[in-house]
Amino acid sequence: MEFSSKLIERAVNEFSQLPGVGKKTALRFVLHMLKKEKEEVEGFSESLLRLRNEICFCKNCYNISDKELCEICSNPSRDERVICVVQDIRDVMAIENTGLFRGQYHILGGVISPIEGIGPANLTVEPLVRKIESTGVQEIIMALPATMEGETTNFYIYKKIAAFNITVSTIARGIAIGDELEYADEVTLGRSIQFRVPYSNQLVNK
Repeated sequence: MEFSSKLIERAVNEFSQLPGVGKKTALRFVLHMLKKEKEEVEGFSESLLRLRNEICFCKNCYNISDKELCEICSNPSRDERVICVVQDIRDVMAIENTGLFRGQYHILGGVISPIEGIGPANLTVEPLVRKIESTGVQEIIMALPATMEGETTNFYIYKKIAAFNITVSTIARGIAIGDELEYADEVTLGRSIQFRVPYSNQLVNK
């Protein structure tokens, strides 16, 4: 793709680094920005810079947050005794959209995947164990993807916390095998949380 301006070329190259954005789509983005008023473009740029420089991770659950504690963890109406373990922020958003879960979360930051070089040390498993040791957690809900990697991570965590006197459950499989939580409809996901089952049942069935 030939460009009449090095500035346009650089901007297109930057936009095309976004997931799912090719050069043609990136060019449309750039040309759209050129039609905007200078103040609007400056506001867009400032929001991205502030996002990168000021965003932080909740010290309790590792959710993306504007403050030390995210709005969920700092909400006194949430039940801190029930922790839902998820892969990333998109899963939190999906479950929150159901309006049916009133506990807190723990974001692992991924799932165990030897092929991708992701092991337990790359996830927030140890902070989860410490949280169970030091607080009054009564139930852990495994809400990881219904994939081989998700199941491997479920089992690893289950073994790590087996010595604690807590309930370990997993979401009911209204979610199809191989599906990611963020793509499930709200009704199915909500029912999967509500009708969760003991994780040990899955071990017996296997």
